[in-house]
Amino acid sequence: MNELDARFVPLVEAVASVLHGKEESITLTLAAFFAKGHLLVEDIPGVGKTTLAKALASLLGLAFNRIQFTSDLLPSDILGVNYFNQKESEFVFKKGPIFTQFLLADEINRSMPKTQSALLEAMEEDSITVDGERYELEQPFFVMGTQNPYEEVGTFKLPDSQLDRFICAMSIGYPARDAEREILAQKKPKTLSPGTRITPEEIKEIQDGVNSVYLSDALLDYLQAIIALSRNRVHFTHGLSTRGALALAQMTRSWAYLHGRDYAIPDDATAVAPYVCLHRLHFKEGRTTLERIRDVITSNTQPDA
Repeated sequence: MNELDARFVPLVEAVASVLHGKEESITLTLAAFFAKGHLLVEDIPGVGKTTLAKALASLLGLAFNRIQFTSDLLPSDILGVNYFNQKESEFVFKKGPIFTQFLLADEINRSMPKTQSALLEAMEEDSITVDGERYELEQPFFVMGTQNPYEEVGTFKLPDSQLDRFICAMSIGYPARDAEREILAQKKPKTLSPGTRITPEEIKEIQDGVNSVYLSDALLDYLQAIIALSRNRVHFTHGLSTRGALALAQMTRSWAYLHGRDYAIPDDATAVAPYVCLHRLHFKEGRTTLERIRDVITSNTQPDA
């Protein structure tokens, strides 16, 4: 029941050829994209975040831009700016790098909060507003934000309003011993396998398919049990917002679809819930980790048979 659908195996394998041993991270990124959400990756530098982003953008046939967030980055550096064209004697809007389909917001927490907030409208409404003028972004539009651990010098905590725009969060982590040995020995190719790219029409078909995945009453009861658990203040300082609850439902649909079903089962919700909650929930005591959230969910909720 939990095997990846055959349609998506070539995509995962192609990315795994350049990001060794990280099939689960690749699958989760695809699930976030096909759910029409955005992904936050928190990790130390050098574990493959940029490699993952570039490989997926290439395979999905999406226009790709990367923004390196720094402390002196301004909102206009992201969105664009109006300037006066003396030749035409009129103001002209010069588009910023946010006008793309796959945006890698690299080390987003190294910029000031005002700059971080420049992404809020784009991630929520697929549009931006500059000097009162609204500009639509090309579809599909996907943001993969990366951030360094907050213990590092020169980082600014992302506000909850920004974090909540990401449908889920994950950490790639170090490669397993066998995968790292292959990397060191350079036994596998560093280029993407040919013939695995998908078309814009296929992307839309998959995203529409995700939206049509059926959630039974029993499964909705299970989702609401997870949501209620997050809000009872026994373990966490605050619970999932309504946006967070919708993210849980949509990621559950996407995970089910990637695994070849037009209906979701409790295992789908259990698989994605820790990633949906990781950046949204904070334990009253101790550090928030994926493993702790997973343990709390599995120990305190039980899906109906």
